[in-house]
Amino acid sequence: MTRYYALEAIRAQPWAILPSHLGAIEAIAARALEAPAVELLRADGHAERYQQILSAVADTGDKMAGTNRVTLNRQGVATLPVMGPIFPRANMMTAYSGASDLASLSSDFAALQSSNAVSQILLVVDSPGGVTTGINAMAQQIAASSKPVTVYVSGMAASAAYWLASQAGSIVMDPTAMAGSIGVVMSGSQQVQPGADGCMSFDIVSSNAPNKRPDLSSDDGQAEIRAVLDDIEAVFISTIAKGRGISTDAVKQNFGQGGLKVAKSAISAGMADSTGTLADTIARLGASTPLPSPAKTNPRRAQAMADLEARRKKAQGS
Repeated sequence: MTRYYALEAIRAQPWAILPSHLGAIEAIAARALEAPAVELLRADGHAERYQQILSAVADTGDKMAGTNRVTLNRQGVATLPVMGPIFPRANMMTAYSGASDLASLSSDFAALQSSNAVSQILLVVDSPGGVTTGINAMAQQIAASSKPVTVYVSGMAASAAYWLASQAGSIVMDPTAMAGSIGVVMSGSQQVQPGADGCMSFDIVSSNAPNKRPDLSSDDGQAEIRAVLDDIEAVFISTIAKGRGISTDAVKQNFGQGGLKVAKSAISAGMADSTGTLADTIARLGASTPLPSPAKTNPRRAQAMADLEARRKKAQGS
């Protein structure tokens, strides 16, 4: 039987992602680009949706120098897209699926913190989630921002993507956008019969996400892995609770239990704050903290003032 090391690497780590996308990522890693999971994703229109929102973001300003994907407008609003599955670093998956990687996101976010031209940060999110490795560090980076951070959910902020979004000061959603899928999943396989078709796949989810994988069967052998997932989920839920200013029990009970909520329900549950359009959100942020107009300088006047000051100091010294 052919060994797919990329697939084994994917299955060796926990994920905070929608189940359908994890299946597609595994199919790509197994070089099964015509697998049903991949075909379903191709048909759902996500690629066109991502491109539309990226084009809309690009139209709001100019690409910020020294960044990978930041657009900056004249009002000081910096827009950073978080699109597609989230990986720790750029790889063949990011190239194939238009995904995001935490290394680039972190670098761009740090650049926004140090730029005097940026007064507001807007994360535009449409992501099914991604790996848990490094996601909490990125969430803490957002939480510690010295500048106001707003999230606009254009399509979905699921799982790891909501982990990040929950750390913003405000979450605005398109009326049809979705948020949630809070929980951690890990997949695996075991040879139960000879041949390639004798390999059975297993999916195990954390305890507070019963809707993450419907109709799951479990046995005592899954308990050890679930304990690992529960530990990661505890960090996930605690981070969300702190970011949203609520208790962990409220997150467990009201934030979907592994399922998704559409904007109106998400707002009612406390997962988000309001609905709106991307254009209106950018305009509001730009109007709330306008950058001061740069002072106009006259080089000849500046030199004259410098000469006057020099003469004054010379006179005082005599």
